[in-house]
This record gives sequence, C-alpha cells and structure tokens, in this order.
Amino acid sequence: MDTKELLKKVRKIEIKTRRLSDHIFSGEYHTSFKGRGMTFSEVRQYQYGDDIRAIDWNVTARYNEAHVKVFEEERELTMMLMVDISGSAGFGSKNQFKEDIVTEIAATMAFSATQNNDKIGLILFSDQIELYIPPKKGKSHVLRIIRELIEFHPKSNKTDISQALKFLSGTQKKKAIVFLISDFIADDYEHTLKIASKKHDITGIRVYDIREEKIPNLGMVPMLDTESGEVQLINTGSKQVRMDYEKYYHEKVKFFKETFSKCGAGAVNTRVDESYVTKLLGYFKSR
Repeated sequence: MDTKELLKKVRKIEIKTRRLSDHIFSGEYHTSFKGRGMTFSEVRQYQYGDDIRAIDWNVTARYNEAHVKVFEEERELTMMLMVDISGSAGFGSKNQFKEDIVTEIAATMAFSATQNNDKIGLILFSDQIELYIPPKKGKSHVLRIIRELIEFHPKSNKTDISQALKFLSGTQKKKAIVFLISDFIADDYEHTLKIASKKHDITGIRVYDIREEKIPNLGMVPMLDTESGEVQLINTGSKQVRMDYEKYYHEKVKFFKETFSKCGAGAVNTRVDESYVTKLLGYFKSR
C-alpha cells in the first residue's frame, strides 16, 4: 500500500470512528471505567445535604462556620489495545474482513480514551510480540496506532494469547484498561489471564465471521490453514467432518466465554456483519 492510499484509508477510519467516539462512546467509556480514586480539590462552605463526614474541622474552627472538603475523581487512565494480527484475522466472507472490524473497534476505543484525556498504548501480537507502542496521549499518537493496525505485516501467522498477556503483565506495572481483540481460536491462556486480570481491567472482544461456525457441504475442497500455511484437501461432503469441525469451533468459543467469566474479565462477541457499536454500547451499559 503506497503512502497516499494509506493516508486515505487512515482518514476514512478516523472520520467514521471519531464520530462514534465523540457522540456515542466517550460518555459511556467515562462512566464505565473509573479513575484510580479520589483526590482533594478544594474546601467550600457547608451546604444543606452535604455529608457531615466531609467537614474540615480545622477550617470550620478558624472561620467559625462549617466548611467541607471537596474531592474529585482522579481521572487519568491508561488504555492498552492488544490486537491479534495472526493469519486468521484476514478471514472474511461478506466483503468484510475481521481485521477491518478489529481496526475500527480499536480506533473507536482509542478516540474515546483521547476524549477523556487518557493514555493509549498498543500491543500487536501473533505467537510473539510483533509490535509494542508505549502509552501516550494525543491525536497524532492515535493516528499512528491506526496506521500500524492497517499496515503492519506480522512475522508469524500463529497465535499465542498467553504470551501476549505475559508481555502485558511485564510492561504495564500500573492498572490499565485493556481491550484484548481476537477471534480467540486458541486455548491455554486461562492462567495468564487470571494473573493479568487481578491487576488490570480486561475486556475480551471476540470478532468472528459466520462462515467460521460451520463448514458447508461443498464436496472435496482444498483449504488453507492461514496460521500454519498448510493446504489440505477436505471432504466437506462428510457429515462427520462437518460435525467434528463444528464441535472444535464451539469448544473454543465456550472456553473463551467461561475463562473470561471465571477470571472476572469482561467479554463481548461481535460478528463482522453485525453492528459492533450496538454490542459495545450494550456492554458498557451493563457495567
């Protein structure tokens, strides 16, 4: 992709996702994810209805009139976007690839964080850490993240979610809001998720395609495994083959839902042909 085409694509995503974050997500994001605590703001005169536990007795004694301490939320947070860019992200069946939806979701979350003056960082992973961008503030930083999401080419096509979570725990010492975006056709990440979710507020966003749920009966079909690179001749006419695949797929989905629930992490499922806006808003409101 040449520079002109890349900038055009970045601009297109910015316009769409910024509108969403400005008008829909920024308020929901602010409400859903709280700051680190309360910090002292000022002292003012007591008003009817104020909590008497907030009275500042030293100031009250000095002025011979009741005054209360006012606190405000210590708002500044850090958002980490963890994005699976393994081979399966390039799958799509309805003129929409999973990686396109993933980029839009990540961009919307990043602009929502920017609206709230939070820092945003990025981890792109396969079965290794492909790229790490430390958290920073600002629009230019968000545009860099979008460019990387569009343009970056991974060295590996495989997936290792556990490895990515270990890297998160090692690099992000303070609590962060973490959006882990993947199709979650993986397992063996329960232990590392459990550790990471004790420190961070983690949400898994599973992006999938309807064609991944089951194999249609098309007879003998050559199929490419995008993660291993192997091409195999599959007899989709076999009922057993179709049943085995469906069982395998649903086991992965079940593992995702149960593991995130068990670890106290949030979970969102969105299909590429569905409105991820509706799904995310529903999730934020439920928090």
